[in-house]
Amino acid sequence: MSYELKALIGSWDLLKVVAAEVPVARVTRLEQGLALIPMTDLLFDTVAEHGGVLQPGFTAFPGGFGRRLVAWSQASPIGYVEAHYVGGDGTQRAAVWVDGRLVLGPLACTSDQPFPEDGSPISQALRRIGAQRTPAADEFDEVGLGRHSRLVDWPAD
Repeated sequence: MSYELKALIGSWDLLKVVAAEVPVARVTRLEQGLALIPMTDLLFDTVAEHGGVLQPGFTAFPGGFGRRLVAWSQASPIGYVEAHYVGGDGTQRAAVWVDGRLVLGPLACTSDQPFPEDGSPISQALRRIGAQRTPAADEFDEVGLGRHSRLVDWPAD
């Protein structure tokens, strides 16, 4: 079994604004008032700056995209997350911007490392954006990121 996620995550209201500014972005509702925008190839090509290089620490964070996240985070926290697992082996990466500043990350963790005491990189990012865990599940599960295992399966709402 495999799992792939490359996405912006923030409040539903903020990501609707992002999608209005970048029409190729498709917004999907998550739980707890959050939403995600998958980083599709089309979105990547649309937001990448000419000649820009990938953001260090990520596999699909286009060069120059951080400037947009800084601007969008003025309105509400926004994060960028990546996860790629095949047969239980893989990585998670995450970063969060708030009030025009990078406040978390980039964090990374591979499957051969235990998650830090405060959770996986994605769960830590979700917490900074406003997600809450329960005794039964972490932030990742509580917001519904386990609903789809392939990036292309996230529908637009």
